[in-house]
Amino acid sequence: MLKLYNTLTRKKEDFKPLQQTKGRSLVGLYACGPTVYFFAHIGNLRTYLFEDILKRVLIYNKHRVKHVMNITDVGHLTSDDDIGEDKMEKGAKREKKTVWEIARFYTRAFKNDLKLLNIRKPSVFVKATDTIKEQIKLIEKLEKKGFTYKVLDGVYFDSSKLQNYGELWGEKEKQLKAGARVKMVAGKKNPTDFALWKFTPPGEKRQMEWESPWAKGFPGWHTECVVMGISNLGIPFDIHCGGIDHIPIHHTNEIAQAKAAYGKPLAKYWMHGDFLVLKEDKMAKSLGDVILLSTIIEKGFSPLAYRYLILNAHYRSLLTFSWEAITNAQNSINNLYEKVSEIKPISKKRVKSTKIGREYKDKFIQAINDDLDMPQALAIMWHLVKDETISNQEKYHLLIKFDKIFGLGLNKVKKTRIPRKIRELVVQREKYRLEKNWVKSDEMRKEIEILGYGIEDSVQGTKIVKI
Repeated sequence: MLKLYNTLTRKKEDFKPLQQTKGRSLVGLYACGPTVYFFAHIGNLRTYLFEDILKRVLIYNKHRVKHVMNITDVGHLTSDDDIGEDKMEKGAKREKKTVWEIARFYTRAFKNDLKLLNIRKPSVFVKATDTIKEQIKLIEKLEKKGFTYKVLDGVYFDSSKLQNYGELWGEKEKQLKAGARVKMVAGKKNPTDFALWKFTPPGEKRQMEWESPWAKGFPGWHTECVVMGISNLGIPFDIHCGGIDHIPIHHTNEIAQAKAAYGKPLAKYWMHGDFLVLKEDKMAKSLGDVILLSTIIEKGFSPLAYRYLILNAHYRSLLTFSWEAITNAQNSINNLYEKVSEIKPISKKRVKSTKIGREYKDKFIQAINDDLDMPQALAIMWHLVKDETISNQEKYHLLIKFDKIFGLGLNKVKKTRIPRKIRELVVQREKYRLEKNWVKSDEMRKEIEILGYGIEDSVQGTKIVKI
């Protein structure tokens, strides 16, 4: 049984999908996507890698998955307090381009990063600017139900009108909110109220603005995900994902709007990935303290080495990035590719499963189904790689199956081709070994090593490796 940690209940729960179609479940998975005003940094990408692993584990467990991701191209302000500039407008000024050009460029860059990291594409990408009418309709629905009020700069959600507002918070968040000092927008009734629609300031012409029943302006950030999730997945849907920074405000405000408008929870399970940090500080584009995937590639590392690094930590644990760590990850993945190339069988005939092979498979499933325990799953994989009691053919078959979760491209590793001369020398050495002519045997080993190959003797026979 797959168990997942639900932020809403603060515990691991058996995963029970909401929909069954023809005996097979269809899981609705919503993941908060990027605000496309700049490149995604590797801390952002850690979250998308966690969500990719989640989707792969769901599929491994025979679930079908409909994965929806938003592209935020309007409405995300530079401050969570509903003040400051729209990030898209700010990005356009920075690069002296239109907002639409900025959005297109960084959306393409984001999708390219996903491809480089072998992250499976969502079933549906939706841009915020393509759902303006639907967002306005949701705000009108909230208005009719008495959950909104209007101030000089926009239409706000009145959080005091909703029972159990902030149910996603843990005790720590509740304490922080209780003692928070928030810079209040003029007319804002409560610190936790949030903008549903922001008015274009008098005398200002924005690049992105729309007519509405209240005034010309643009939607607040939190409304788009509610609209996109419900329109594509229904309400409630199964799983909503994001980073832990979304818990106190963004996801809390999504839940509030769905409850107020429809009287239903937005999603059954809420899952959040922890931060990737540099020197004990989280990465922040606003501070300029970021590393991009392109930076890693420029320094000679494979994007999949970064993926491997992420697999070494549980998604709910803090992970510190360092160049030493990515170097170790690159060495490990190189070693893994080498091992796979050595054991890859020439024949494609069906592999007969053995008891020990089934035990490895069972242990692997147990690890991935324990709230996506990738470090444990990696440990099982490496134990399998080093196990000489299982045939190379079955070992390869299991590694390829495990890589459906890891996504490290093991199926693309080519079989090591040993030159004919090396194979002949190994045969000659083996003959000397059978004759117990150890002097000649050692001479042959040295000759083989001079030619760039090594010999490893094991209970399964002699193995030739490139050195």
